[in-house]
Amino acid sequence: MTAIVQQFIIHGITLTGQSFRPSDWAERLAGVLSQFRPAGCAGGHLTYSPYALPTLIDGVRCVVVDLRLRELEPLAWKFACEFAQDNQLQTSEKQIQEPPSAQ
Repeated sequence: MTAIVQQFIIHGITLTGQSFRPSDWAERLAGVLSQFRPAGCAGGHLTYSPYALPTLIDGVRCVVVDLRLRELEPLAWKFACEFAQDNQLQTSEKQIQEPPSAQ
């Protein structure tokens, strides 16, 4: 059975269409959120959380935030949302189907 995963995407483009600076903002934001992981998720202190990943979408730096972060740590979710709002960054939402886990 596949699960539907909802994602909140923070784009590195301001509401006025300017590129957001510094250029490593996505990695910094994902780094701040890296400690919030699902139970039993392996990963050291040098890896990103699966709930907040920096990526490129159509050549634009973005951070994809899994909505499950809101349930795990509401303050981390609030921080990510307020980061986007305070910096006037474009956001979008997307749903994807997560592949079934190997048993």
